[in-house]
Amino acid sequence: MNNTFTNIDEYIESQPNETKRALRKVRTCILRAAPNALEMFNYNIPAFSLVEDGKREQQIMMAGYKNHVGFYPHPTIMKHFDAELKDYKKGKGSVQFPNDKPIPEKLIIKMVKYRMELLNKD
Repeated sequence: MNNTFTNIDEYIESQPNETKRALRKVRTCILRAAPNALEMFNYNIPAFSLVEDGKREQQIMMAGYKNHVGFYPHPTIMKHFDAELKDYKKGKGSVQFPNDKPIPEKLIIKMVKYRMELLNKD
C-alpha cells in the first residue's frame, strides 16, 4: 500500500470490509489495555506508543491485509504467549489474525497489558 495516511481512521477505512472490522476490534483492544497510548504511524501502518515519545521498541503496531490483520506486539510478548498463540501463523514479533475467525480480544488485551508491565520495569 503506497498511501500515506493522516490518521488511523483513514487507514482503517481504506481496507476491505472484513479487514476493517478486524482492525477496529484490535484497535479497541489495544486502547482498552492502554488507554493512554498515543496513536501514530510507523512504517505507514498504525502504531500505538505505550510510553510518551515511545520508540519502535515501545510501540505495538497493527496492519490490515486482504485475509488477515497483522499484530506486532514485540518478540518478548510473542515468546511469552506462544502457547496461547499456537493456532495462529506467527513470526518472531508478529501474529496473523485471520479475518474469517473471531479476533481473540481477551488475549490481545492481556498481551498489551503484559508489554506495558515490561516497559514500566525498564
